Amino acid sequence: MTLNDWALELADLDDRDRMETIVELAETLPPLSADKQAAPLPESCRVQECQTPVYLFAEVRDGLLILEADAPRKSPIVRGLVALVVTSLNQQPIDQLRDLPLDLLEKLHLTTALGMTRQQGVRGLMQRIRHAIESSR
Repeated sequence: MTLNDWALELADLDDRDRMETIVELAETLPPLSADKQAAPLPESCRVQECQTPVYLFAEVRDGLLILEADAPRKSPIVRGLVALVVTSLNQQPIDQLRDLPLDLLEKLHLTTALGMTRQQGVRGLMQRIRHAIESSR
């Protein structure tokens, strides 16, 4: 599903159901590739804005955004948010991501359901993704 699809899906739910959906998404975060699992996760890939240790690998290859991420299973809300972003944006053409919103949570109707710390973490995640896209141009 795209971010727009998720926005439509979550729009019809109340905050409690939105959060249940996010928790369910935690199981959909793909594992890191074998080469990334084999080595210690580099601090340079840690999303510093996240209180929970979230690692994001973002690059552009052949005009496509390539994302891999790791978030602890013991933090299902954070892991679910990361999964939503990664599965929605991974392998998407960067020309279609030019207007990627930093304030994704507003678009997804999640601002009232999440505290400021998690909101800052998602903004940090989106900033890293936008930086990878902008650096490729």
